[in-house]
Amino acid sequence: MNQQNELLELTAQIVESNVEGAAMSADDVGALIRTVYDTLSTLGQEPEETEAKPEPAVTVRKSLSNPDHIISMIDGKQYKTLKRHIGTYGYTPEQYRKAFNLPTDYPMVSANYSVQRAAMAKSIGLGRKPGQKAGGTKKAATATA
Repeated sequence: MNQQNELLELTAQIVESNVEGAAMSADDVGALIRTVYDTLSTLGQEPEETEAKPEPAVTVRKSLSNPDHIISMIDGKQYKTLKRHIGTYGYTPEQYRKAFNLPTDYPMVSANYSVQRAAMAKSIGLGRKPGQKAGGTKKAATATA
């Protein structure tokens, strides 16, 4: 009973502070009292519904078995990159890994696609410091001279 009295007192204080400066009808005040009391009474309790973890479409081993693609745990289809696909289901990479109990280093891009993109980036000069020539560093060139 002591906890219920505390909840009633807190509810009264909260409702009083909300009603003081606002013009509210009696129905609105009654609804506010119910809402505040219900909210206060559920604080600190475990939520009744727990989200069920989705069932993976394939095993982790099978999802990474081919270096040309990654198989999605959501629908079992093959993708070169998963980020856009999982985004359509409302997942971020971290949420996807957590939902399917994947390790934090689980890749979002297939191995071969990653190598292709890295080679393309290097061929157009990305990843070099200003003034460096493609194909080597200044230190390597001066060390041999």
